[in-house]
Amino acid sequence: MRKAVVVLPTYNEAKNITEMLQKTLNVIATVQGWSIDVLVVDSKSPDDTAQKVQALQKKHKNLFLLQTEKEGLGKAYINGFTYALQKLNAFVLFEMDSDLSHNPQDIPLFLKKIEEGADFVVGSRYIPGGSIPKDWAFHRKLFSVLANLIIRFGFMRLSVTEWTNGFRAIKAWVVKKHLREMRGYTGYVFQVALLDKAINSGARVAEIPVKFTDRVEGVSKINSWEYIYQTLKYVFLHSSFVKFVIVGLIGFGVDFGLSFVGIELLKMPIWKATLASTETAIVSNFVLNNFWTFSHKKIDHGLQSYAWNFAKFNLVSSGSIVIQTLGVQFASHAFGQNLWWLYKILIIAFIIIPYSYVLYNKIIWKKK
Repeated sequence: MRKAVVVLPTYNEAKNITEMLQKTLNVIATVQGWSIDVLVVDSKSPDDTAQKVQALQKKHKNLFLLQTEKEGLGKAYINGFTYALQKLNAFVLFEMDSDLSHNPQDIPLFLKKIEEGADFVVGSRYIPGGSIPKDWAFHRKLFSVLANLIIRFGFMRLSVTEWTNGFRAIKAWVVKKHLREMRGYTGYVFQVALLDKAINSGARVAEIPVKFTDRVEGVSKINSWEYIYQTLKYVFLHSSFVKFVIVGLIGFGVDFGLSFVGIELLKMPIWKATLASTETAIVSNFVLNNFWTFSHKKIDHGLQSYAWNFAKFNLVSSGSIVIQTLGVQFASHAFGQNLWWLYKILIIAFIIIPYSYVLYNKIIWKKK
């Protein structure tokens, strides 16, 4: 029988932990085909959280307590995962909040997705059937929604709707693969980083809808501004799309500069200047994307390989040349030549960059 372990980090949750554990233990007792333990990782709470857990341990042999130093959510999960893997032989590890914001009744739904082949199951508040509290203040709703949108578009992984919710079921192989590198993430950005690394390692991600309930007792431990900073920093440093945009901006500088020289100074026809500047920018983009943006899957060394892939790069990019040349020419004819630079900016930002990123990933810098 396969083993699952529900890991519950706690700090000053004495008002919630007994009810949370009783509900969780009642649910897992009804799940067939799985042996499920509950592991509370308490960061030496000064209240009597640990004592309440110990009182319940007398009645439940599948309830465990690990007491650690207070080092943040990420470290609590790392300590809990390590214990669950080494001592409890976990096949699946659950992340779950201990403040009753996550419903234990959803545990069987997570395991069903695991049984169907998923490696990483996320409880999403942003798919049909999921929700955030209706009584949340507008700024909190806005923060929650925008945070996920920034991450989704930052990584260009639009199929994953939920990145920040900490209600998850993860196969042990995923955790084992990334446990060492996750030690650098102590706070709530741990959730974003682990999911990102899991996807990069080929984990199959599935989602189930969850209704998030705000805590009634106790105080939230999240520092919103610190979390925002850490999340944006992680996305900026690890997103190939962000790097791609930066390379695109560099290419835009080359493209725009040469267009300006050709059109304004040399008085070349718009289509000729645009064609020449765009091709020069393509060469710049190819080199920078290969050695920086997609360095984790860069083209193999060898003149023949570079030549072949550069030819494909140009073929894909020819679409952007056609789109941009015709677009600028059409807009100039329709709205006036004086604003050619504005047409160029809009076409590059909203058409060329998304178009190029998707096709480059599928044709040139494919997963190895």
